[in-house]
Amino acid sequence: MVVLLILLGLVVLLVVGWLVVGLVLKLLWWALIGLVIGALARLALPGRQSIGLFWTVGLGVAAALLGGIVAHALDLGGFLQFVVAVALAAGLIALLGSSRRLAASS
Repeated sequence: MVVLLILLGLVVLLVVGWLVVGLVLKLLWWALIGLVIGALARLALPGRQSIGLFWTVGLGVAAALLGGIVAHALDLGGFLQFVVAVALAAGLIALLGSSRRLAASS
């Protein structure tokens, strides 16, 4: 009976560990995609943006998620989904950068 409980505990730990590792890898993947999309969006915008790397990644992830939703709703392909995500990220970065410049000048 004790051996069965130990085996059951090991199986539960393996499953929970697998789920946690999978979640961490997905979060790292979204952070990497957000960094790429945010960096491309910053390259597309002229001039200097007054936001840091954290905001660039965060807005890139948000734009990737929102771009995926919009592209899926419009039944667009993978490449257009990427273009929509970069355009959304550029818009969000421009919006946040301009609001920070206005707040700094006040």
